[in-house]
Amino acid sequence: MCGIAAIVERDPARVTPDADIAGMVQALLHRGPDETGRVCLPGAALGMRRLAIVDLATGQQPISNETGDVHIVANGEIYNFLELRHDLEARGHRFKTRSSDIESLLHAWEEWGEAFPAKVRGMFAAVIWDARTRTLFAARDRAGEKPLYWASTDRGLLLGSELKALLTRPELPRALDLESLDQFLTFEYVIAPRTMLQGVHALPAGSWLRWRDGAVTVERYWDPATTPLRAWTDDDAADAVRDALQRAVTSQLMSEVPLGAFLSGGIDSSTLVALMSQGASQPVRTFSMGFEDGSYDELPYAREVATLFRTTHTEQLVTADLADLFERLVPHFDEPFADVSLFPTYLVSQVARAHVTVALSGDGGDELFGGYDTYEAQALAARFQAVGAPLVPALAAVGAALPPTGQKKGLVNKFKRFIGGVSTAPADLEHYRWMVHLDARRKARLYGGAFQAALRTSDVYAPVREVLAHAGGSDSLNRQLYADLMIYLASDILVKVDRMAMATSLETRAPFLDVDVMELAFSMPGHLKIRDGQRKWVLKRAMRGLLPERILHRKKQGFSIPLKNWLRVELQPLMRDLLSPERVATRGLFAPAEVQALVEAHVAGRENHAHTLFPLMVFERWATAHLP
Repeated sequence: MCGIAAIVERDPARVTPDADIAGMVQALLHRGPDETGRVCLPGAALGMRRLAIVDLATGQQPISNETGDVHIVANGEIYNFLELRHDLEARGHRFKTRSSDIESLLHAWEEWGEAFPAKVRGMFAAVIWDARTRTLFAARDRAGEKPLYWASTDRGLLLGSELKALLTRPELPRALDLESLDQFLTFEYVIAPRTMLQGVHALPAGSWLRWRDGAVTVERYWDPATTPLRAWTDDDAADAVRDALQRAVTSQLMSEVPLGAFLSGGIDSSTLVALMSQGASQPVRTFSMGFEDGSYDELPYAREVATLFRTTHTEQLVTADLADLFERLVPHFDEPFADVSLFPTYLVSQVARAHVTVALSGDGGDELFGGYDTYEAQALAARFQAVGAPLVPALAAVGAALPPTGQKKGLVNKFKRFIGGVSTAPADLEHYRWMVHLDARRKARLYGGAFQAALRTSDVYAPVREVLAHAGGSDSLNRQLYADLMIYLASDILVKVDRMAMATSLETRAPFLDVDVMELAFSMPGHLKIRDGQRKWVLKRAMRGLLPERILHRKKQGFSIPLKNWLRVELQPLMRDLLSPERVATRGLFAPAEVQALVEAHVAGRENHAHTLFPLMVFERWATAHLP
């Protein structure tokens, strides 16, 4: 596990000054506290910070080939590296390291070129400089567990694991991308390949990038939409899911350092702990985070699973200084990011890092097997529209008039959310209607005139529409799952987990995102995933006998925080500071009076504007740090 960076010079004779790549690498210290490595060559430089997990003695990077004209730095873990190594050695390749998984990628590039990422099983972001053809090649894993950003400048090409590495370079432009800002306020995150800065890009998941002769080409090498549906019996499907997950878990236990698992008590994390415990020579280490607010707290569920599988369990309540956490964590993302579960994700990572260096997580289970309530909302909306469409305006008025409750969900909040999605978001977004946090009507009041004018020809929903259309097919649930895998998981969930875990120098792994598990899930029709209102039907059937029924059929909680309550108390002073009329007016993007109206209505408890106010706070904090 590492933080990586690279510079490619437009002038092929120029040797990159070591200080330039060293500054980029130093910005990634948290990703790799164990050691550093750099190489500066005519035309390019590569650097890394290493968190040593495997091949502790000889796995230093950058790594070069036998003739010293191909070099690699990479971040991640390659779970099939031994198979690759044996194959490549049989083809005549000579390895320098004892057991480095990253060196297998270097020789795979020499053997298969741009086709090699499709042969790799793992989570990774890799950058290769091939001096023979003056080609830089970079690639990310299929799901996007490991990040990579790039920008083309007058000097050449910059790449880094996080934007903070690129931001060390003075030649990088720092112009706000207003379409990305609109996207962020709509969804609470920026969708790859966009970033908040013009000309700076996130390499999409499952894609590679090639730089040659000053030209950049980006192509996708893996797409689950091409996985054909198969005819499965219920029993065969359940057996296949359990077998694939067991293989994935087993492969991801490779480590020369202590390893554990995040445990919420939900089916995804419980499944991993159950499979990890099978045949384990010692108890699995598990870690959980909870809240004093009972409607948000999952500790009793996690404790039950830990007891069942006799894990060595560590848990903690969120009791930190929230304003201090905001100041430490929000800037860590380098661009606005407002998924509030970033706070407990960081805290549970911090707890885990005190005991282990690697933690398995259940990320991906919801997107593969139908775990979110948005899927049921879409199914309900389809039935509702057929008989109740004329009632929508009246019901929307009722929902708007109902005051929010302090609970996490609750009947009133569910009704308000459902009818809000039906009445304000375009129907062709399908389930994404309930993932829109700022609709067009509220934007018309909030956005300043110049901001609105800049967005006149843009469509903030275009990425969602494009992905849904690309998925195609007659299986509506799989189409929605595809959209969540490609957008929500890749640009929100995995960004959050990577940044917050790596902020504590903890490596996370997600067995549900093993390529065999993902392709297996997309080979199964939707009725195997949600049946008779029961979500994750086939996963629950697969885990029968290993997990008790009370765990299998527990309602999904979601890893969230009581933000609406915090903004009224603990975070209110910070909110009033960041969103003061003077600061809002100086920024010139939003209507100060509207922002203040939102603040006062929320603090008074008349309305819940947390999903508007918190993103505005995040943006102002980011803009203060990064914009002129």
